[in-house]
Amino acid sequence: MALCAAFVSLGRWQWHRGDLRQAQWQAFARGADRAVPLGSQSLAALPRFQRITATGRFDPQHQFLLDNITHGEAAGYEVLTPFQLTNGREVLVDRGWVPFTGYRDRLPDIAFESGVTRPIIARVDELPVAGLALGKAAPQADASWPKLASYPDMPQLAAVLGRRLEPRILLLDPGAPDGYLREWQPPGLPPLQHWSYALQWWAFAVAAVVIWFVLSWRKAPKVS
Repeated sequence: MALCAAFVSLGRWQWHRGDLRQAQWQAFARGADRAVPLGSQSLAALPRFQRITATGRFDPQHQFLLDNITHGEAAGYEVLTPFQLTNGREVLVDRGWVPFTGYRDRLPDIAFESGVTRPIIARVDELPVAGLALGKAAPQADASWPKLASYPDMPQLAAVLGRRLEPRILLLDPGAPDGYLREWQPPGLPPLQHWSYALQWWAFAVAAVVIWFVLSWRKAPKVS
């Protein structure tokens, strides 16, 4: 019965996680309805996953590579490039995922020409978050550019860059130039997978009750 109670609790937790993921996926879908001009608004004031339009200039000389990011089963990096808005504020733009080169001392070539001031379309998002603190590593100030980091926070990136950054990042639109693999979706497992796990836990709870009943049942002895 203790196992049954534990399985029911785990199922409820997974179902709740599925509801939270469903809300995220719905917010992600709503954010694609239209792209709103960023203007003077802070990224923190906008809904997460909102598509925006902004004008500015990339700084390809000071880029970050987020380590330990996988696509499918392949290891790789997310490319973060500073983007200075026309009003002077600065934001990091995730230009997409690039594969691991096979050598830790050989980073992928992510150089490109900054060009002139231009508009971009992107989504508002948060920096990727590590599940375990052991996976975190801030970029080294004395390393050459692009600098490698593993699940850093924004103050760490701003300190190494030496400039103030917006508290959120932008995910470059898949159709925009100067980007890499960009199959954006909300973080974590899909809602249906969480709900499926919940049903599995509840099935275990039913099985535990059945096993308990079978093991507890005894035939009454025959009277001679």
